[in-house]
Amino acid sequence: MTQAAFFVLAALVDEPRHGYGILQEVDALSEGDVQLRVGTLYGVLDRLTADGLIALDREEVHQGRLRRYYRILDAGEAALSAEAARMASSARTVSERLAAPRAPGRPGLAGGTA
Repeated sequence: MTQAAFFVLAALVDEPRHGYGILQEVDALSEGDVQLRVGTLYGVLDRLTADGLIALDREEVHQGRLRRYYRILDAGEAALSAEAARMASSARTVSERLAAPRAPGRPGLAGGTA
């Protein structure tokens, strides 16, 4: 799962959102680390819809423009949960490896010996 898809699904967990609302929520959830462009967002939304992870919730006209609201489906929540667990496991593995003692003379991160 891409980082963009991960955060779009996460943005839809608590309520349906329209495109601009999703962009704002992704920015907030990622603390600014993930900044989606509109074209990227709609590509992700199309893919998640085709994969059966999200669905169109409703359409509303706001100031003469159509807003499409998307909601996460049970399959989307399951995929998001599985990806979060996989990421947490990977982070634990790497953290444990970084905390493990190194063999003498083995190069460190900067290329010197530890």
